Amino acid sequence: MGVAEVGGAPGVGWDFAGPSPAAASGAAIIGYRDVGGAGSDLRVAATTAVAVVIEFGGRGLVVDDACGRQTLGGFVVGLPLAAARIRSRQAECVEVRLSPIRAHSLLGTAATDLGRGVVPLEQLWGPAVRRLREQLADAGTWEERFALTTSFLAQRDRPTRTPDPEVIAAWQRLLASGGRVKVGELAESLGWSRKRLWARFESQIGLTPKRAAMLVRFRCAVDGLLAGRPAADVAAVCGYTDQAHLCRDVAIFADRTPGTLHADTLPVIARDRYRAWGTFFQSPG
Repeated sequence: MGVAEVGGAPGVGWDFAGPSPAAASGAAIIGYRDVGGAGSDLRVAATTAVAVVIEFGGRGLVVDDACGRQTLGGFVVGLPLAAARIRSRQAECVEVRLSPIRAHSLLGTAATDLGRGVVPLEQLWGPAVRRLREQLADAGTWEERFALTTSFLAQRDRPTRTPDPEVIAAWQRLLASGGRVKVGELAESLGWSRKRLWARFESQIGLTPKRAAMLVRFRCAVDGLLAGRPAADVAAVCGYTDQAHLCRDVAIFADRTPGTLHADTLPVIARDRYRAWGTFFQSPG
């Protein structure tokens, strides 16, 4: 879940922790608490990781997404996420980022079932989620909360449930190329037909190879835009045909314009939180 904007009075009274060094390969965990009571109003967009958000303060998160409005104690979002808005009066959360390769063995559901909106955690993991939230609230330190979260995920891990080696290789090559490899070329390098790659990749990653390439390229562009580089320069570096092409993709994935993602317009908390996740966004996992 890539932060694009935070409302309220960010940067004041926020407690951040992580990423946790105890997280398994292909996963990263951070925690954040609004100890000042400023509230938050976040615009979020898809990224190259599956995000699991667990709220433990008992106040819930108000989510407006492609499916409407819900108040939830936790949710998961996949790669197909459409631009969404998440608000809280006083958020206290643990957030887990999973590579789509890792998510395949942990979530217990097909990536395609995650859809364009958020999925309530209870829908995936049942009543156990409520107990985890209670334990997180009772914990006195972030180290305890990270350990509880890591243990919870480990109990649900099915290591034998992994994507095809060819799908893993395709995903890693998309990341390594910045999304600038053609689907036909990718299929040929794997010894698969284009049709077979398309079907297997979508069912196991959650997006078609073409859409995944667009997303990887978009995340590359976000890095540049948040660093304050001109949109035209970012478009050229990230492999877009022109600035208009970049604008179309930003509109597709973030429902924004490149100018509204400029680092100078972002409150401090959004910039800091994005940087904390920056390396994981592009991790092949």
